[in-house]
Amino acid sequence: MGNSTSAGATSVARNSKGRVLCARKLLELTDGVVDRESLEALAGQSILNPRQFDRRCVVALSQFAALLETRNVEVEKPLDGKIAITAFFEASTRTRLSFESAVLRLDGKVLSVPDGQVTGIAKGESLADIGEMFNTYGDVVVMRHPDTDCLEEIRTNLQRPLINAGNGSGHHPTQALIDWFALLKWRPQLCLPDCPPDQRIHLGIIGTPGSMRAVKSFLRLALMFTGAVSKITIISEMADPVGLDLTEPIEESPIPIEYINDVQEALPELDVIYVNSIAFLGDSYKNLDNRYQLQRGSKLKPDAVIMHPLARNRELATDLDETDHNLYFAQAAGAVFARQALLIAVLDRLDRVSNLDGTI
Repeated sequence: MGNSTSAGATSVARNSKGRVLCARKLLELTDGVVDRESLEALAGQSILNPRQFDRRCVVALSQFAALLETRNVEVEKPLDGKIAITAFFEASTRTRLSFESAVLRLDGKVLSVPDGQVTGIAKGESLADIGEMFNTYGDVVVMRHPDTDCLEEIRTNLQRPLINAGNGSGHHPTQALIDWFALLKWRPQLCLPDCPPDQRIHLGIIGTPGSMRAVKSFLRLALMFTGAVSKITIISEMADPVGLDLTEPIEESPIPIEYINDVQEALPELDVIYVNSIAFLGDSYKNLDNRYQLQRGSKLKPDAVIMHPLARNRELATDLDETDHNLYFAQAAGAVFARQALLIAVLDRLDRVSNLDGTI
């Protein structure tokens, strides 16, 4: 089902159902050459918002992640001697574990805060003071927090690079990188400035980007892929689904964007459907757009693919898992490689990966 994995790939487990993507196809499109200049520009940088990236950087990180997926770079120990602090003040499964797996597989070390209540936060300690402590304890901080304004507070004293793993209803930039890594493996021609017309995609988003940080970050990157994304259709039960963060980039984008509330009207035209229902509103999670459910009987194009940041609820039926519409498991399976690529670049360890500019 789908594409087979490439020979020589590392031992990281692949998705058990749905499409299995071949990273080698993305590398072949650029003759295996990775855009090192774009990666080097990330050294020492905090990654807080998807608008920090441009299309060239997203493609470069995806190419580098594809290289990591097809080669056994663990033996080169590119993160040897580096310590990552994963500070999760909000619940997480995939994000925390994939970051920690990414570091450990590259011979780095991890200090993990799996629950904010085990920290001084429970005693009233400020994020600013915690940031001061992190300067001594690690080399990079990966943080998730329910407060949208948390990034500014911890950076009051934090001097180490900070990677935003989700801040309230704000952003989730690394999830967006994972999403586009999956899309570019599925259809590598999307990374080309002159993407052939028959390879361009009509992208549908079922959800409310303004209050769903993963969807918001994914859409922010999608707007950069002019000439590859032919149209965006946003399907939502809300009158204003995009919010203030996206209003300006949407108005400036040459990509046609439409808003509808009838999912059945749109489905037969969509090449890629990105769906989510979990929104962070106020100080808690709520399910929006529950009346929109995708299932095996939905009127999908035969070759359409479905993406989802997970965790899912009723909006995505499990009877789609065994079909080629399922790109969401492959999407999650690529998380370790995408986060490895970002961490190696941010921690300035590109020189530890041999033959970065070489052959596939």
